[in-house]
Amino acid sequence: MQKKVFQLLVDNTSGVLSRISGLFSRRGYNIESITAGVTADPRFTRITIVASGDDEILEQIEKQVAKLVDVRDVKELKPGESVYRELVLIKVRANMEQRQGIITVADSFRAKIIDFASESLMIELTGDQQKIDAFISLMEDYGILELARTGIAGLGRGTEHITYIEQ
Repeated sequence: MQKKVFQLLVDNTSGVLSRISGLFSRRGYNIESITAGVTADPRFTRITIVASGDDEILEQIEKQVAKLVDVRDVKELKPGESVYRELVLIKVRANMEQRQGIITVADSFRAKIIDFASESLMIELTGDQQKIDAFISLMEDYGILELARTGIAGLGRGTEHITYIEQ
């Protein structure tokens, strides 16, 4: 099993995300993560999907998604040619004695403390999956109370792979 990151440019219409996820569901394909958001042009939404499977399955995913009516463009975001980021919010148990240690670890990862409570801290961190996983692993020692991850968002490097859609 391997993973691929697909970037879809789709019409910004109601139900488009449901139709795409439905295709995965009907075919029994696995979605590791999915993120979506409107682009600079409000007519379009950019969806980033991380899917897993063997080469044949991943090739079929790309072909099947490209056939959907609302899909304007499908690209694979290859690791060396793209930038991936993920956001995580983590609420950790933090009494007064633990706070400085947590803040020191957060600072070393360039994370931000975004909420202080009497018994907890909430931390925001962006980065690649390895950075996020390493930070979560360190925070487990303090006691993770809650955690929310966005999934990967990504773009290809440079300007040669930009899709332009005429009016």
